[in-house]
Amino acid sequence: MGFTGNSLFFSAGMELFGSMDFLQIILQVFVGLGILNVWLIRANWSTGYRGGDAKNLKEEFATYGLPVWFFYLVGTLKITFALALIAGVWVPILTKPAALGMAVLMAGAFVMHLKVRDPFQKGWPSLAMLLLCLAIAGL
Repeated sequence: MGFTGNSLFFSAGMELFGSMDFLQIILQVFVGLGILNVWLIRANWSTGYRGGDAKNLKEEFATYGLPVWFFYLVGTLKITFALALIAGVWVPILTKPAALGMAVLMAGAFVMHLKVRDPFQKGWPSLAMLLLCLAIAGL
């Protein structure tokens, strides 16, 4: 028995992660859990990152002038992509489409912050997630 390729775990020919890079796994889990946290746990919390004067995610979409159905569409897509990023640790074919889909949504989020003239402090998390998703897709 021994290490083969870039595997994280080894046994008699069985590799848990194949040749997936450790950094990519960390980024996938970080982005996936971060998005799930925002959309499933903190959706109704007031934070310093909400657009305009919004107190929750639904108000934030209203601040941007977006219809309520769009809030539900984006939420469904973000949760789906977040779960796919995490599942991509074990099913790598999910990773790149999920990362690129999430990158598009994060670009849209950053543009919305610009639209309502939020200070950079409110928009930087969406920009950071966009860059992380692009890094995941590129690894």
